[in-house]
Amino acid sequence: MKLTMQLGSRSYDIILKSGCLANLYQFANVANRKVFILTDSGVPEQYAQTVLAQCPNGMMYTVPQGEASKSLKVYGQVLQAMLEFNMTRKDLLVAVGGGVVGDLGGFCAASYMRGIDFVNCPTTTLSQIDSSIGGKTAIDLGETKNIVGAFWQPKVVLVDFDALATLPRRHFVNGLAEAIKAGLIADPELFALFECEHPEENIERIIYRSLRVKKNVVENDEHEQGQRACLNFGHTIGHGIEAVKGVRGRRTNGLFHGECVALGMLPMIEDKSLVRRTRAIYRTLGLPTRTGVDKNKVLSYMQHDKKSAGSTITVIKVPGLGCWRADKIPMTELPALLGIKENED
Repeated sequence: MKLTMQLGSRSYDIILKSGCLANLYQFANVANRKVFILTDSGVPEQYAQTVLAQCPNGMMYTVPQGEASKSLKVYGQVLQAMLEFNMTRKDLLVAVGGGVVGDLGGFCAASYMRGIDFVNCPTTTLSQIDSSIGGKTAIDLGETKNIVGAFWQPKVVLVDFDALATLPRRHFVNGLAEAIKAGLIADPELFALFECEHPEENIERIIYRSLRVKKNVVENDEHEQGQRACLNFGHTIGHGIEAVKGVRGRRTNGLFHGECVALGMLPMIEDKSLVRRTRAIYRTLGLPTRTGVDKNKVLSYMQHDKKSAGSTITVIKVPGLGCWRADKIPMTELPALLGIKENED
């Protein structure tokens, strides 16, 4: 399967095929230039080695697993390694891993010598479904996620379904929350793929349709001036939950990003029957339907969200399956949205 992202006069292909990592040389020039392969310690080494074997002048660089690698310190270390490898503007960075590696690698490619070619090879459900395309690259600054970055589109994206075989079940399911999001805002047929006893049997179609939704949105709004905001559905509350109870930085216990987004979507669905259907999907997959997180702490984080503008904040709501609406609401309405009762401490 293949999709093509068309951004004005620029375009790139998204290849979706089992085993396609071994065919990178067919889609990108890796023979006649230096290739810097970025991965992390949590990614099975075989995937980066598969890429390296195709590159006569390549090197592999591994950063520690986890969100903490999306930092100024690690960013600087990667750039230093690229400089010591004597990379030029004509050379290539290939990111092999999940969203952390893709975000970090993309930003390094965007900023080294003011921009070099970048290939994304996502190896997790979450990155294959969502972060691998669209051109958003970033690192964190302290506790603030993705606040330093750039829009930098890859030259090609290779989605190798075989890479999902090594994922632990919880990590596999974590990524599916973004696909449920895509179905809720734009694709009822995608949503329906989850309403069966074993949704994971539809994984190739789920990833394809999810990427098709995101591709269509990004093509119409590359730099998030309007329509692309719909992809933030579930993220405003989700990021608040993640800040309080997420696995991030040195915190190794808690909720993963997709689990937080899943919880963040439920209060934003206005159709009660659709909420019930969504909860049923969560139960089938093993996604959380409730969390014991301190709502007031979540509220405090949301009040400092980057989508807020003084006394208001923009949230994405789903009135019915396959459609969405952006609402600018007063900050004073956030407690009710979180289910915090008046005078509740």
